[in-house]
Amino acid sequence: MPDAEVEDLLRTLAPQVLGAVVRRYGHFDTAEDAVQEALLAAASQWPEEGVPERPKAWLITVAARRLTDLLRSEQARQRREDTVAQWVLPEQWLAPAADRPVSDSDDTLILLFMCCHPALTPAGQIALTLRAVGGLTTAEIARAFLVPEGTMTRRITRAKQSIQQSGIPFGMPRPEERAARLAAVLHVLYLIFNEGYTSTSGPALQRAELAGEAIRLARMVHRLLPDDGEVAGLLALMLLTDARRPARTGPDGELVPMAEQDRSRWNAAYVREGVDLISAVLPKGVAGPYQIQAAIAAVHDEAPSAEATDWPQILALYEVLMEISDNPMVALNHAVAVAMVRGARAGLELLGGLEADERIARDHRLEAVRAHLLEMAGERAAARAAYDLAAGRTTSQPQQRYLHARAARIAD
Repeated sequence: MPDAEVEDLLRTLAPQVLGAVVRRYGHFDTAEDAVQEALLAAASQWPEEGVPERPKAWLITVAARRLTDLLRSEQARQRREDTVAQWVLPEQWLAPAADRPVSDSDDTLILLFMCCHPALTPAGQIALTLRAVGGLTTAEIARAFLVPEGTMTRRITRAKQSIQQSGIPFGMPRPEERAARLAAVLHVLYLIFNEGYTSTSGPALQRAELAGEAIRLARMVHRLLPDDGEVAGLLALMLLTDARRPARTGPDGELVPMAEQDRSRWNAAYVREGVDLISAVLPKGVAGPYQIQAAIAAVHDEAPSAEATDWPQILALYEVLMEISDNPMVALNHAVAVAMVRGARAGLELLGGLEADERIARDHRLEAVRAHLLEMAGERAAARAAYDLAAGRTTSQPQQRYLHARAARIAD
């Protein structure tokens, strides 16, 4: 099997193997290290020797043996400490055989719930999800978020220690906790996708591999929970948004706004899949925020041109979303929709209320929208100043160049 196919297989199996090992033996932190070593062994052996008949069982067996070695080493180091009496080696436990068939779905979903436990910080949740469920290395995660590898190592270590110290059992949350924990899982995947689709800093506008990983994980959750409307809504939102990625940048990596994009370059397969997903779940009950955002994205994607966009429908959907979401970005996008339906002045009036919201008052996107609406209203000098102010507030270099270019175009 080619190296690339082995890598794809290992990435798919990684959360299943880690979930199985943690469920049987505990010790999340040490088990994660053992699974990583098993994956490395497979990556070096399988391309030359061939993939075993039961690759997941092979990985679980190797990881369990490595976990035994790691715990023995820990026992030797702590032999004189009182805590040594509490350690029990995996081979001594009454656990199922390592190659016994297990429920992949339950283990993977439980692992996601663990990584997104509310006791962890959002940064810790994201890092641990990408590491344990996504199978990314610490170096890959550090590069994706433009931080030193040492910083990401400490972040992941703290997250694993928090789980270890919390005493969280490896199992599905209680029914009364499940909805909140699932909401945390979806929020983490949403944050990962957003960082990949529009990088908050650095030289690149987007990090396709990060957005792709978020979509892959969202597909996994959708397979595990096919009847959950918000899970389907989030996957649809990601697909409908990522469908535009091929047209979002020009030849030199410059940002191309949606109204100016070549829609023939959009990923038609993603558009169809996203529209089918959201069309199937919307009629089934009360829609949540991800479903409504996906519906908005679908209206944009189905329009044959920017001029043909059904802005009244988008405005109606944003007004529904405003009723259930206290998110300043929703309010900002609502102001844009109002401007497109009722005129730039109406949208500008709504921006005044957002200036007092500390969550967005210093965000470059507020000034970028203000600049756009001022330009629509014909206030060129004020629009130019707002574009320059927005450029000074973003740490994304492509967005800085785009905003400065807009200001310069107005000045000419």
